[in-house]
Amino acid sequence: MTVILDFLALIGRFALAGLASIGRLARFAGLAISHVVRPPFYPSRVFEQMLSIGYFSLPVVGLTAFFTGAALAQQIYVGGSRFNAESAVAAVTVIAMVRELGPVLGGLMVAGRVSSSMAAELGTMRVTEQLDAMTTLSTDPFKYLIVPRIVASIVVLPLLTLVANIIGVLGGFLIATERLGFNPANYLKVTQQYLETDDVVSSLVKAAVFGFVIALMGCYHGFNSTGGAAGVGRATTNAVVSAFILILFTNLIITVLMFGS
Repeated sequence: MTVILDFLALIGRFALAGLASIGRLARFAGLAISHVVRPPFYPSRVFEQMLSIGYFSLPVVGLTAFFTGAALAQQIYVGGSRFNAESAVAAVTVIAMVRELGPVLGGLMVAGRVSSSMAAELGTMRVTEQLDAMTTLSTDPFKYLIVPRIVASIVVLPLLTLVANIIGVLGGFLIATERLGFNPANYLKVTQQYLETDDVVSSLVKAAVFGFVIALMGCYHGFNSTGGAAGVGRATTNAVVSAFILILFTNLIITVLMFGS
C-alpha cells in the first residue's frame, strides 16, 4: 500500500510541477503581449531583431527548403510509380510544401538558430545581473529586450516561410524537369492549378504562430535562467527543445482547425 501511495505522490508532484510551469509560461506570455501594445516603443530595436532573425536565417531556411522540395518530388515520383500516379508529383509537392513542410521546417530551422541565441543572450544578462541594472536605470527589460524579439519574430517568420515555399517548390520543379522528365510548362500549370488561397493563408498563419512560439521560448528560458554558466546552458537547451515541441503541437492544432473538415 505504501508503494502505491508513494507512486501516486510522485505522479502528483510531476503533475503539479507541470501545471506550475505552464502557469509561469502563460503569465510571462501575457506580460509580453500586454507590453507589445503599450508605450514606450523601440522601433530601432524591432528592426535590428528583424535583421538578425529574418535576414541571417535566409541561407539555412532556403537550403533546407530547396533540398526538401527536391527530395519530396523524387520520393513522390517513386511512390506514385507503384500506382501509375507519377503525374501527381507537381500537385502533391506544392500542397505538401506550402501547407506543411515550408512553415514547419522553416520554423524548426529558425528555432534552432534563434531560440538558442535569445536564451543564451538573455540568460547571460540575467546571471551577470545586467537585467537588474536595466531595471535600476528605469529601463523595462520586457519593453527593451523581449517585446522587440517577439514582434520581429511574428513579422519575419511569414516572410521566411513565403521564401521557403517558393524555394521548395523550385527544388521540386528542378528535380522533376531535369531528372524525371517532366515538361516544365505542364509542371508549372499543374502547380498553379492545385495551389489554393487557403493553402497559402494557412502557411502564413502557421508561420506567425511559430514566430511567437520561437521568441517566447527563447526569451522565457533565458529571462528566467539561474545558476551561472551551467544555468545558461540549460536554458539554451530547454528553449530549443520546447520551441520544437510547441511548433509541432501548434502545427497539428492549426492543421486540424483549418483542414479538419
